[in-house]
Amino acid sequence: MPGNLIDPETIYEFPQPGTLYAEYGDSICAVTEDIDLQLLYSAYMQGVFPWFSEDDGEPVVWHSTDPRFVLQPQDFHIPKSAAKFLKHTPYTYTMDKAFPQVMIECARQSREGQNGTWIGNMMIEAYTKFHEEGYAHSFEVWKDEELVGGFYGVLMGSVFCGESMFTKATDSSKSAFIIFMKAFIECGGVIVDSQSYTDNIARYGAKNISRSAFLKIEEKALYIPLKKSLEVEFEIQASKVVGGRI
Repeated sequence: MPGNLIDPETIYEFPQPGTLYAEYGDSICAVTEDIDLQLLYSAYMQGVFPWFSEDDGEPVVWHSTDPRFVLQPQDFHIPKSAAKFLKHTPYTYTMDKAFPQVMIECARQSREGQNGTWIGNMMIEAYTKFHEEGYAHSFEVWKDEELVGGFYGVLMGSVFCGESMFTKATDSSKSAFIIFMKAFIECGGVIVDSQSYTDNIARYGAKNISRSAFLKIEEKALYIPLKKSLEVEFEIQASKVVGGRI
């Protein structure tokens, strides 16, 4: 059950990006020493997210990027190769069964052009608490009871903010993301925020839109709850995939 450490009625207002801390870049809204849980909630309610290198000793830097990389239901499509894979997937899929482990594996995932990870202990601790409060969620991929892929993000109303994913087996996270999208759309999801461009999400129809356009969509969608349980619908869509009925 969700905790009670966050007051949904209390939202700390962030400065407009680029007005302060200009030396950090024009997407920066604020810089703090830690990730307060109420501040984290307030950030996502304003299209702001933390992104910094804890390993390099950086402070917590809060961003609101422009343009914003998003995936909307009307643009979502499944690549033929992915659809073919899903008809014979060797994996099982779950939601919210191993949140801390998914974050740890995302931190360990090697990425082209990166020597380290931006997911440190502070991030893991903060988002695990956010998960316990009912806002952050994980999607897991299993093979023979081994965690071989997954991703996590934040769900606020009808907005899902994707944070990071990892892959230890062929097409594990890709297939999980497709199942998630089918469930999210079925539940009435309005927009998936991927923050910045990635080739991985682009293949499903994601595109850049202006920050102002994103915030206009988000402003309404944040207060529209999903019409169904995402966890239940994810299980339904996963069972269809495993049964070869995608």
